[in-house]
This record gives sequence, structure tokens and C-alpha cells, in this order.
Amino acid sequence: MDIRERISKQIEELQVLEQNLQRLLAQKQSIQVELNELMNALSEISVSSDEIYKILGSAMIKANKESLTKDLNEKKKIFEMRVNSLEKQESLLQRKAEELQSEINSAIRKDLEEKNKK
Repeated sequence: MDIRERISKQIEELQVLEQNLQRLLAQKQSIQVELNELMNALSEISVSSDEIYKILGSAMIKANKESLTKDLNEKKKIFEMRVNSLEKQESLLQRKAEELQSEINSAIRKDLEEKNKK
């Protein structure tokens, strides 16, 4: 495989990495929105002295404050773990993309140097 084919293949690989990174960022953002909504709900529940209701399907039903708080805290922990996991994956993909970009730049420089020698 000559250097230009290798560079082309690496560029395609870099594009795939960047697409995966964009998908990951969108997923992370979606989970963070849900996490913020959960935190807002927990905050509202903690200051509420009135009756608490939750939506179940298309119906709104009365809920036990302690039970609902426990459920929401469990969901919050799950979302936080998912965000942390996505952040680790994001970091790994960014590192791989940077390494690949560096390899591509080196290969391009090498190709240009070889052309200039001719």
C-alpha cells in the first residue's frame, strides 16, 4: 500500500471516529438533560409539603414522597454512572482521533518531503 492510500484510509478512519464522537456527545447531552430534570424534580419534592403526584403513562397518580424520592435518587445514580461512562468513552475517542490526526499529518509531511526530493 503506498503512502497516499494509507493516508486516505487513515482519513476515513478519522472521519468514522469523529462521527462516533458526535453520536456519543449527543447521547451524553440527552442523558444530561434527563439528569437535570431528575435533579429539578428532587429539588421540588424536597421543598414540597403538599401532596406529591407522578405521571404513570397517561395518568397522574398520588405518590409517596419518600418512595418517589428513593426512586428518583436511584435513577439519578444510574444517569450519573452513564454520563461518567460516556465521558470516559469520549476521552478515549478524542485521544484516538488526536493520535490518528498526528499520524496523518506526519504521513502527509513525509509524502511532501519525498515529492520535493524528486
